[in-house]
Amino acid sequence: MKAFSFVHASDLHLGYAQYGLEARRQDFDKAFAEIVEKTNELKPDFMIIAGDLFHQARPSNVTLENAIRNFKRLRDAGIPVLTVDGSHDSAPNTITGTILHPLDSAGLIYHLPRHEGACWRKTDCCYVYGVPNFRSRRKTEQELPAFMAQNPPTPDSTVSNIFVFHMAVDLPSVNPPYIEAEAQPELLPDDFNYYAAGHVHERFTGKFKTGLLAYSGCTETVSYDEAKQTKGFFHVKVNEKGKVSPSFIELESPRKFVIMEQEFSGMTPVKITELAVQLVKGADEEGAIVIPVLKGVLPAEASRAEVDIAQIRRAAEKALLVHPIIMLRESAVSDEIVRSIFESEFKDLKTKAFEYFLQILSDRYSREEAEKIARFALGLIEPLTRKQEEKVKQAIEELLK
Repeated sequence: MKAFSFVHASDLHLGYAQYGLEARRQDFDKAFAEIVEKTNELKPDFMIIAGDLFHQARPSNVTLENAIRNFKRLRDAGIPVLTVDGSHDSAPNTITGTILHPLDSAGLIYHLPRHEGACWRKTDCCYVYGVPNFRSRRKTEQELPAFMAQNPPTPDSTVSNIFVFHMAVDLPSVNPPYIEAEAQPELLPDDFNYYAAGHVHERFTGKFKTGLLAYSGCTETVSYDEAKQTKGFFHVKVNEKGKVSPSFIELESPRKFVIMEQEFSGMTPVKITELAVQLVKGADEEGAIVIPVLKGVLPAEASRAEVDIAQIRRAAEKALLVHPIIMLRESAVSDEIVRSIFESEFKDLKTKAFEYFLQILSDRYSREEAEKIARFALGLIEPLTRKQEEKVKQAIEELLK
């Protein structure tokens, strides 16, 4: 067998104007341009894009034009691009199809599922087979076997065999909790040397069946919780004996994210706003995306809506964007406490109500103040139910003295 190499990339999400920003759409284009530049320098025999080339099935004209420009650079360098569709850029329906089809017809890419046998061959080198994305586990279990029955995979023992797909495999080491695993391991065919996967945005390599399973990860930050992951792609070398050796090529273009998680339990919304503004000012950096993640439990009667998000967003002067993530929880009396009050031995209803009010107010006021307000609340019940407005006003005036 002849030695060769190829590039494996996935999840480029071209056209994603994250946070509604044109600058972010351009960032995804820049990452692709860098991949193309580095690929041309590496001079592989071919490139694989394992799904989610585009963020949408119908990318904008400017996104499509930039993609075409970069694919022409690869074509001019004599590097074929083999693709499968992903969960984002798969065909929205059988009539209109996917944008990958016209790119295939133009000779800019070779869309594997569209061609006879869903495969591509390089003599004395490799056999590459690719399947579509079916979006959900149920559809994958129904339609993937049918697709492979119509296009039977035929790995060749005399060359290196590569299986290309865009799905999360149901393996504990692979599948993150936020992604539904579409494919059981037994659904995927045997006898492949390299399983070039997309969809899981975190980089991964590990033994799988008789070969190597590899997720190259995303090439830009699609969700803020991916910001710490190094972005790039695999350059995979295969020697004469068929040994597969992937090397990770890091990208330099992805925009910097600054993530700050802070606990604010027990603080008032005003105090939280003040501290979050200080955090943002301390993390302000030219061109960065600053994301303060506000966590904790608010005091009783406080609301998330009282945190001044606009003030926090304005706190940076150099960052491209400040995007607060509000994970604050509003206080509530636990079900256990409610049951202990209302399901215990029979008590006078007013006594139970007093205990309930006291439990809520004790988180925010001293014991003495909590008891005073609880008694006041209790005293309002009877005149309110009897529509005795004067008594209600009198009680409020007494409290405010």
